[in-house]
Amino acid sequence: MKIKSRLYLSVAAVAVAVVLNAPSAQLNAQQAANPAIHVGANDIGGVVTGPTGPEAGVWVIAETTELGTKMAKMVVTDDQGRYVMPDLPKANYSIWVRGYGLVDSPKVQSAPGKTLNLTAVKAPDEKSAAQYYPAVYWFAMMKIPDKSQFPGTGPNGNGISPQMKDQGQYLDLVRTDGCVTCHQLGNKATREIPKELGEFKTGFEGWTRRVQSGQAAPQMINNLDRMGTNATLKMFSDWTDRIAAGELPASKPQRPQGVERNVVVTVWDWSSPTAYLHDSISTDRRNPTLNANGPLFGATENSTDNLPQFNPAQNTVTQVKIPVRDPKTPSTKEDPMLAASPYNGADPIWDSQAVVHNPMYDELGNLWVTARIRPNDNPDFCKKGSDLESAKLFPLATSGRQLAMLDPKSGKFTLINTCFPTHHLEFGYDKNDTLWTSAGGPQANVVGWLNTKMFRETGDEKKSQGWTALIVDTNGKGKREGEYTEPNQPVDPTKQHRINAAFYGVSPSPADNSVWGSTLGYPGSMIRLDPGANPPSTALAEIYDVPAPGYSPRVMNIDGQGVTWTSLASGHLASFDRRKCKVLNGPTATGKHCPEGWTLYPYPGPQFSNLTEPGSAEASYATWVDQHDTLGLGKDVPISTGNENDALLALVNGKFVTLRVPYPQSFYAKGMDGRIDDPNGGWKGRGIWTTAGNRTPFHVEGGKGNLPKVVHFQMRPDPLAD
Repeated sequence: MKIKSRLYLSVAAVAVAVVLNAPSAQLNAQQAANPAIHVGANDIGGVVTGPTGPEAGVWVIAETTELGTKMAKMVVTDDQGRYVMPDLPKANYSIWVRGYGLVDSPKVQSAPGKTLNLTAVKAPDEKSAAQYYPAVYWFAMMKIPDKSQFPGTGPNGNGISPQMKDQGQYLDLVRTDGCVTCHQLGNKATREIPKELGEFKTGFEGWTRRVQSGQAAPQMINNLDRMGTNATLKMFSDWTDRIAAGELPASKPQRPQGVERNVVVTVWDWSSPTAYLHDSISTDRRNPTLNANGPLFGATENSTDNLPQFNPAQNTVTQVKIPVRDPKTPSTKEDPMLAASPYNGADPIWDSQAVVHNPMYDELGNLWVTARIRPNDNPDFCKKGSDLESAKLFPLATSGRQLAMLDPKSGKFTLINTCFPTHHLEFGYDKNDTLWTSAGGPQANVVGWLNTKMFRETGDEKKSQGWTALIVDTNGKGKREGEYTEPNQPVDPTKQHRINAAFYGVSPSPADNSVWGSTLGYPGSMIRLDPGANPPSTALAEIYDVPAPGYSPRVMNIDGQGVTWTSLASGHLASFDRRKCKVLNGPTATGKHCPEGWTLYPYPGPQFSNLTEPGSAEASYATWVDQHDTLGLGKDVPISTGNENDALLALVNGKFVTLRVPYPQSFYAKGMDGRIDDPNGGWKGRGIWTTAGNRTPFHVEGGKGNLPKVVHFQMRPDPLAD
């Protein structure tokens, strides 16, 4: 296992000679006449100047409410403070400058086809400047309990749960597998106690009240209990108390450098103020030219059954309601509320039966989603006594979420009753167009799939589906045998062994017929599944544990060579290359046998203030691999969600490129895909689509009433390309 140092990998560190205020230059009028700035009929361009000259690496933001939905576009100035805002729909725009070391400039009204020089406003003090820092800089101020405090000694001891055996396990819950699973920590909404919550003598009292708010309260309280309620509330309250007293982040973000200045970011409002988006889809991930210029769909998870649809050609948003098969399907509206939300009051705002989690397009342009269509109890064909092969081998009594398909042309949903639970989903590369799913957590310990070719031809949901337990080849026979040891039994070198695990992320490999998945937990694992000729009875698994200092993978993806990439709660992007393994099966192949296959890359951003390990406080949720170079940074570039960095984080030739969304602050994505609208259109014909995916859109800049965002990233050849 290799670890790549962030000190040498950060793109920003390469350009330390660039300072916040560039050298003095000519007068604005002379600069605007620079022939390098070409302002077309659909563009706005000019020069941004500060107190000492042109401002390099700052954002120019243009926003309008005159289209079908509110839209904002952002570009970065070059080393001479010049900018070109390309391809603006006809409308009137409010335009301003935002950047590190600055406060927002006054908004100026303009329209496409204009040359507009802007004056940046220097921050009057460090506190004012810090309000624009990404959340990770504030989050890193949190003081994590020292390693000597673990294992925890419980409520009558140090307040840390005895379940927490070491500091890494605790950090896993502070970050990706606990708090930051659902929303950012470190943004203004979380680093302060809102006055709407009440008046409190101490931060401890404020946090005790805060975690009881709204429909997410049971989950927040459960996570606190897992970590140790008393110690964790003290940690949070110490953090917000120090900030309230005036403490500021110890480090500062650098302005965009190099290719980071070439990015064009566009955001649109969609969905509703009480909804949140888990993720979105724009195309078939195997064929990014499918659905060119067509609609995007979002997955609204717990919040609503009204799925948003965004049409980028018209800048319009509509909704489509997903049905359930059984009217007795429970709704999230029934989830208990312990106390009122400071933003939305005592009434529940989430109301979803389908709980749509993850969407995908198939090769025909149909939309597939993981969705609940009924109560948890499975039909008889899933259970013991069924004639379905998968049920004979491993019967399933319940499943919490199933599948649904939408034909966008007709608007008709088809609901598919699966025996296996579904969470994420992705299509394979086989002739049956197999849709592979993850279970999310270990509740079923199976991997399920749907033969979509058979289903389209027959409509038979029973015969078209299958699932398998995860059987590891611990006897080295190379093919599945009928008898195996169970997870609670020791490994027998003469038999194969079933593991208690389930996929969280799922990704079929374009390099062979395998299917890979990440598993939650500490340290967590990557699992390879070889389906074989008849997957219910022939599928064999391999398991590879994440080695220290890494731990806890979340959503993963795979590149064209079969190398898997995943986000780790340890603050790393991780790759796993099976081709490097010395051992693949046999009695020692139980997880810890191939550390040499792993490489860890620390994410950008500061580490927690009292930790000595190199790395970052980043808590990335998902990694996607741009197999087809849809963004323009190259084929097979892994891109992670920078959930604390307000960004997407692309690893290019071993160095991170930070694609930051400066407005609105608190950008937080949970997935992405790339689409090519015009293969001959250069940078304008391609890009990455995602959505702001946190459960608390009211935490985002703009506050209550703020709508979730759909976001488009494009990469120009230079900052002035139009």
